[in-house]
Amino acid sequence: MLKKTILIVDDEPKTREGLKKTLESWSEGKYEIISADSAETAIPILRQKKVSILLTDISMPEISGIEMLKLLKEEGQNLVVIIISAYSEFDYAREALQLGVLNYLLKPLTKRKLIEAVEHALNEQAKREREGKLQKVVDEKLAEIKGPDTEEETPITRAIAFVDQHLEEPFTLKDVAQFVHLNPSYFSALFKEQVNMTFSEYVTRMRLQKAKKLLLFTNLSVSEIAEKVGYSTSKYFIKLFKEYDGQTPSQYRKSTNVNEIEMLKD
Repeated sequence: MLKKTILIVDDEPKTREGLKKTLESWSEGKYEIISADSAETAIPILRQKKVSILLTDISMPEISGIEMLKLLKEEGQNLVVIIISAYSEFDYAREALQLGVLNYLLKPLTKRKLIEAVEHALNEQAKREREGKLQKVVDEKLAEIKGPDTEEETPITRAIAFVDQHLEEPFTLKDVAQFVHLNPSYFSALFKEQVNMTFSEYVTRMRLQKAKKLLLFTNLSVSEIAEKVGYSTSKYFIKLFKEYDGQTPSQYRKSTNVNEIEMLKD
């Protein structure tokens, strides 16, 4: 598994080296701890390397910590940031919060406070990473489904619930129509009218969405996942996956850097 990287940016050598030494001792080699003596040095690092946590001073020559964060935000970087500063002024703290800074720590800083802040930041970074991965799983067309305009149970809401709970099992439109006590032809037309997609498309999208989650958050093989989402052969599953997503299940798993994901439990 790739090590997460923590970057320290401070123009004071003694402070910078003290922070680095403390975090290296705490991390016991589990994290890569690197440092930069200025924002000018840090910005290229942040552009080229995936940094999990950024610890930065505010007051630095040429480019301040705040200016660096503004630039990185404009470039679309969503960093987990801890500011370490000798300044307690409200304006600094307010601007830092507006830039999405997670924590604002005042110097001098105890080892305990530093480590607590970094552990909190790592938890936040892991949370954001999970949310980002889960966002890739969500089928936007499924997310738009609101179903019938009623809170009451209807044949279609019951059918949707049945499908969602039985994705691993083989079933047909006729089976579900029988479950909700409707003629198959009428059920098919009613489903498309209320859900805005055919019954077959809904089932396929739901199965592939579940498959994506299994690809991201488990080590199951493609053939095992195919079975878990109701397909008797992996060949047909792979064909469908590629039709809907433009890539094979294996390519999808590889493209999301599965080795960097913390496994989720249902």
